Amino acid sequence: MAKKLNIRPLRDRIIVRRLEEIEKTKGGIIIPDSAKEKPQEAEVVAVGSGRVDESGKTIPVEVKVGDKVLFSKYSGTEIKIDNEDYLILQESDVQAVVLS
Repeated sequence: MAKKLNIRPLRDRIIVRRLEEIEKTKGGIIIPDSAKEKPQEAEVVAVGSGRVDESGKTIPVEVKVGDKVLFSKYSGTEIKIDNEDYLILQESDVQAVVLS
């Protein structure tokens, strides 16, 4: 269960928490920490109100809290809240929503 954050993203930004990367391959090989890359899959924990178009109309964000998303490798801004790492992304950095 996601905990309540004391931060709200603005406009078309979202806050995500990276999902843990698998530490073992299918063949049973354990991957050392030095060889791991940061995962590009995350859970959405907060969303902004949406972007505003030229006419002033707000276009809501397509993702919602709880969605699992895939995002671009070098996107976002890393932040730390209550000793947990999060990432602030623009909605356009999200490549896909993972369907269960």
